[in-house]
Amino acid sequence: MTDLFPTRRQIVAGSVGIAAAAAAASRSRAAGARAAAKGFLWGTAISAHQSEGNNVESDSWLLETIRPTAFADPSGDACDSYARFAEDLDIAARLGLNCYRFGIEWARIEPAEGMFSEAALDHYVRVLEACHERQLLPIVTFNHFTVPLWFAMRGGFEVADGADLFARFCARATERLGPLIGMASTFNEANIVLLRKVLPRFASDAAAANARAMVAAAALQTASPHFSSMLFGDPDRISTVMLDAHAKGYAAIKAGPGDFPVGVTLSMQEIQAVGPGNLAGQAEHTMYGGWIDAARKADFVGVQTYSRLRIDHKGLMPPEPGVPLTDMGYENYPSAIGATIRYAAKHIGRPIYLTETGIAATDDRVRARFIDATVAEVARCIADGIPVKGYLYWSLLDNFEWTSGYAKQFGLVAVDRTTFRRTIKPSAFTLAAHAKADRL
Repeated sequence: MTDLFPTRRQIVAGSVGIAAAAAAASRSRAAGARAAAKGFLWGTAISAHQSEGNNVESDSWLLETIRPTAFADPSGDACDSYARFAEDLDIAARLGLNCYRFGIEWARIEPAEGMFSEAALDHYVRVLEACHERQLLPIVTFNHFTVPLWFAMRGGFEVADGADLFARFCARATERLGPLIGMASTFNEANIVLLRKVLPRFASDAAAANARAMVAAAALQTASPHFSSMLFGDPDRISTVMLDAHAKGYAAIKAGPGDFPVGVTLSMQEIQAVGPGNLAGQAEHTMYGGWIDAARKADFVGVQTYSRLRIDHKGLMPPEPGVPLTDMGYENYPSAIGATIRYAAKHIGRPIYLTETGIAATDDRVRARFIDATVAEVARCIADGIPVKGYLYWSLLDNFEWTSGYAKQFGLVAVDRTTFRRTIKPSAFTLAAHAKADRL
């Protein structure tokens, strides 16, 4: 059930939201915002594991519940979106959005090697049909970090034939879902494992040791000496196999049925060079690996940007004094979005969608300002002739934020952890104002 205006709290929230929407529209007019190009996509993004709940056949479920663990909380019921997807889609439609990016969960579709669940595929058919019923273009992510437990037990994406198994999953899912898909990406933030190599300064020795102990415990419990999880495995070995998996998965999806664009989304944080002898070029090479070349061969690239990375002669620098921080501890730096979009335009040259940007903030006014600022960055890029075709905010819901558990709030909608009641935040109306006016 969604709270709109049935209580005093919601009446206040709704009033604030309407005021926020009006203010955003006023700012848009005052700034001379132009109409968005025909077909511009306004939306939000979620992932399967972070919102659906009870993804018990996945590698992450085991890692979250084993001891020791690197996770602050287990995902548990998450937002119960597996059952409540229609309610979530209703919210997106009420906000005037025209697309919805979500993941299909490999561990549900193929819970045991070679055994595909028709019931799970039927479920995602219903989600896709519900998107179309609400005039929301469904943008499907085939993999968003989690994999089936059986896949992790055999070595995951550290084993060469992992690419073939992923492609088989893509083919089987597309066979059932393809005619209803609007757009798709093989991987979410395909280079996330390489980004880890750029961020060692912010990963404490204790945290790294705990993660290694967690994976070792999972290997012991499952009697799997080659146990590998994407977020905690060997970055170089994983990236090599994932590049092959992307190419083979892309071909499998494009084979149809269905005729829709297939791309890949990348973590594209702005890299700023600081001082003589800086290692910015090295950091850039490390973060992207072969993924820039891979993206050039796809139908589109999804830019996913949250902040900047300042790199000096020693490597990653801490946040700059005086720059506000998000609740995740990195800088609140909206102009990074403009920088990464320009980077993608220069180095990839494919149609660009901002498939994720967002902010962890307990103060929802900070989120509203971030939305306005990042929409403005997209507008400036478009004014400069860059083909940006969509703005998707992460996330629709306050959901499971991986090792941070449920402490960090990115959502436009709060979710009660006991009742699952959805409460629309005022910042949602800020995004709604842009979407309904269809102006940048």
